[in-house]
Amino acid sequence: MAKVKHYLTADGRDPFDAFLRGLKDPVAKAKIATRIARMAIGHYGDCKPCREGVSELRIDQGPGYRVYFSAVTDPTDGAVSLVLLGGNKKKQDADIDQAVAWLNDYKSRK
Repeated sequence: MAKVKHYLTADGRDPFDAFLRGLKDPVAKAKIATRIARMAIGHYGDCKPCREGVSELRIDQGPGYRVYFSAVTDPTDGAVSLVLLGGNKKKQDADIDQAVAWLNDYKSRK
């Protein structure tokens, strides 16, 4: 079974959790939560690599939600899927840029 961890900023914020809590659509929240749970058992579904180690889960709901993640090796947990942030198709390019920056931040602090 694969581990799933959320990225935390240097000040301890969880950007993905903030994204999920900000969603108004309960169906979208449920679909995204289900996809994260499936990641934990190794089923990624509709996903594709973006760049620089960041991949996206594509959720077919509303404006085309995305969950950005990376496969990393954590010093304490071993191999994990690191969930970086959530977004939608409209902001995809900016979200990928942010996910890459946060992945680099995570690696620099480990």
